[in-house]
Amino acid sequence: MITIQWLYVLAGLVFGAFAVLSARDPANPKRLRNTGFWGLLSLSFLFGDLLGDFGNGLLVVALVVVGGIGGLGLGRPATTTPEQRREGSSRWGNKLFLCALTIPAVTLFGALVLKEIEFGGVPLLEPKQATLISLGMGVLVALAVTSALTRPPPLAPLQEGRRLIDTVGWAAILPQMLASLGAVFALAGVGEVIGGLAGDYLPLGTRLAAVVAYCLGMAMFTFIMGNAFAAFPVMTAAIGLPILIGRFGGDPAVVCAIGMLAGFCGTLTTPMAANFNVVPANLLELPDRHAPFNGVIRAQVPTAALVLLANMVLMFLLAFR
Repeated sequence: MITIQWLYVLAGLVFGAFAVLSARDPANPKRLRNTGFWGLLSLSFLFGDLLGDFGNGLLVVALVVVGGIGGLGLGRPATTTPEQRREGSSRWGNKLFLCALTIPAVTLFGALVLKEIEFGGVPLLEPKQATLISLGMGVLVALAVTSALTRPPPLAPLQEGRRLIDTVGWAAILPQMLASLGAVFALAGVGEVIGGLAGDYLPLGTRLAAVVAYCLGMAMFTFIMGNAFAAFPVMTAAIGLPILIGRFGGDPAVVCAIGMLAGFCGTLTTPMAANFNVVPANLLELPDRHAPFNGVIRAQVPTAALVLLANMVLMFLLAFR
C-alpha cells in the first residue's frame, strides 16, 4: 500500500536537494542560511516521526532562527538560459499548459479510480490520504511529461524549483506553521471558549443564524491567523460540530468543505496571508504593494465578500437536506 509517508519522503528529498544545491551556489551570499533552512525542513519531512514532539519543537525553533535572522538569499541556479526558455515557449506554445493540467487530471484519477483498487484485500492507496497521495503522483507524472516534451538539462527541474522557493523564502512554509498553530489552539480548548461566547452573545437558535456565524467566524478568524487551516479546527469545534452538525443534523462533509471555502474568503483580505497576498505582489513589483492593505488585497475584497455570501447560501441549502 502506498501511504502518505511516501509523500513525506518525496518532499524531504526535494528540500534536501534544494539544500545541497544552495550549498554549491557561490553566487548566493546567504547560501549557508539557505542550506540550513531547507536542510532543516528536509529533516522534518524525512525524520519528523522519529524526532518526537520535543525534537520537532527544537527543529521549528531552529527554522525560525535561521529564517528570521538576516533572511534567505537569492542565488544564480545553473539552469536553462532565457534564450532557451523563449525558444521553447515559441516552439511549444499553449501545449505547455498540458503539462500543468496533468497534475489535476492525475489527482482526480487517483482520488476516484485508484482509491478503489485493492490487491488481496489491501488498498493500493492509503484510504484516508488518497487525494494527497494522488496529488504527489500527479506532480511526478507532470514532471515526467514535461521532461519528455521539453528535454531540459537533468538538474533544471530542481534548479528552477530552488530558484522559486528561494524567491518566496520563509513564507513558503507559512501555511504549514499556521495549520499547526490551529491544531495547538484546538487542543488548548480555544474552540470551546469561542463556542461558549457565541452561545452567550449570538442568537444561534436557527439554522440560518448558525450558518452565518460559522462562515463569518471562519472568515474572520482566518483574517486574524492568515490561513484557513488554522481557523478550521477552532471554529469547527466552536460552532460547526456542536451546533450545525450536532444540534441541527448537518452533513459533516458539506459543513466542513464549505466552511473551509468560507475561511479562504478571509485569506483574500488579510496581509497575514503573506505567501498569497504580500510575496506575489513583491515578486511582481506591483506599484501599490505595501502592507497592510496593498492593491492585491483591495482588488480581492469584493470577490471575497461575494464568495462568502455564496458559501452561506450553499451551506444553508445543501447541508441540511
